Amino acid sequence: MYQIEEPTYFIYLAIIPVIFVLFLLVLWWKKRTQKQFADINLIEKLSPEKSTFKSFLKITMVIFGFAFLIISLTNPKMGTKLETIKRQGVDIVFALDVSKSMLAEDIAPSRLDKAKQIITKIIDNLGSDRVGIIIYAGNSYPLLPITTDHAAAKMFLQNANPNMVSSQGTAINEAIEKAITYYDNEEQTNRFLFIVSDGEDHEENTITLAKEAKKEGIKIYTVGVGTIEGGPIPMRNIGRGISYKKDSKGEVVITKMNEEVLKNIANEGNGAYINGNKTQQTIKSIEDLLVKAEKSEFETKQFSDYKDQFQWFIGFGLLFLIIDVLLLEKKTKWIQKLNLFNQTNNSKNK
Repeated sequence: MYQIEEPTYFIYLAIIPVIFVLFLLVLWWKKRTQKQFADINLIEKLSPEKSTFKSFLKITMVIFGFAFLIISLTNPKMGTKLETIKRQGVDIVFALDVSKSMLAEDIAPSRLDKAKQIITKIIDNLGSDRVGIIIYAGNSYPLLPITTDHAAAKMFLQNANPNMVSSQGTAINEAIEKAITYYDNEEQTNRFLFIVSDGEDHEENTITLAKEAKKEGIKIYTVGVGTIEGGPIPMRNIGRGISYKKDSKGEVVITKMNEEVLKNIANEGNGAYINGNKTQQTIKSIEDLLVKAEKSEFETKQFSDYKDQFQWFIGFGLLFLIIDVLLLEKKTKWIQKLNLFNQTNNSKNK
């Protein structure tokens, strides 16, 4: 296993094609200039030991030299030992509603942004717990499998938006169904599913699936974002500013949070309903229940004892540059025997 400490330095590899293009331009300029002063046959007779192959070989050494030196700047590291680490934690899956109604701004900055804030801060406070993310609207989509990589979870979460789901609606039932298959550790006794939604436009068989999840040992907690009064759904069109979603009659649609649906799902899922409009209060409530939860032990494997390997690349880089310095642009006997560019035959024919 390897790590790259400073990957931004890879951008300097762009200098390599520039060097090669400059080499070709200089080669073309030399030949063009030589033609102006003397006949090609005469030039070949005056400098019979000049080797085109050696020129290409030298530029190849320069390119390889620079490439290895640039790679050394990224400080590549190699993991030398695979360790098994025992951790204690619970499995948590977040099912995030990304339907169009979550764009409503009755809760600042918007329902969706508020939901992301809540989930992000919960992840920040997790210990060794594993986390997974599902997004859903008219259907569900696995955004991130269960993992201990909390940084990756937050990165994927920030990119979640309504455009990632093909159909619109609020298919909480599909999110629960997907979550049931998400937990991959059969020994885990504490499985949590947090559904963050406004509860609008849900499907009818959601309660049945919540009961099935309960049988699998999954505790469902619902987090409601939005207000009972509701608000319009902004539709941002490029070059046209902001407009609001309208129904078939041309009237602005007002989306309202359906707390009753979310409460029923939580009750049937052996969990509880949490109002998510007050961020700090919501986070504290979730933290309290996770702290009290019994932690199961699980194992993870990872490479350790990463050692710097940049010195190898510096060594190879300098070696190629030294070879370039020592190489002369004259033909050697073995190259003349190979006659790679058929130079002898060409000169005779001419």
